[in-house]
Amino acid sequence: MKNTESLKKNFQFRFVYNKGKSIANRYLVMYVVENKKYPDTNRIGISVSKKVGKSVVRSRITRLIRESYRLCETDIKKGYDIVIIARVSSAEADYKDIEKALFFLLKKHEMVISQRS
Repeated sequence: MKNTESLKKNFQFRFVYNKGKSIANRYLVMYVVENKKYPDTNRIGISVSKKVGKSVVRSRITRLIRESYRLCETDIKKGYDIVIIARVSSAEADYKDIEKALFFLLKKHEMVISQRS
């Protein structure tokens, strides 16, 4: 991911939870807050709880979310901190479901620059 860094520390996640706006759908919850410190990049954090499944399932969901984000990264506005939380129902979701859910949430947050076909 060229223009994206990872949120790694607990205080970074907590800041986005407390200050950010959240929108959810069946598979994902997305918190977004503008980041004035890094206007040229997005910072993304992915959280998959143990309620979703065992480590293999959690890793799979994380990879699906990261890949979906990577492929639409050029269509996303810069300068935001984003936290994506996987819901329990995402354990049965395939790649297309996660991709649609992620793009839907990005559109709802008005972070999409151009429309995809």
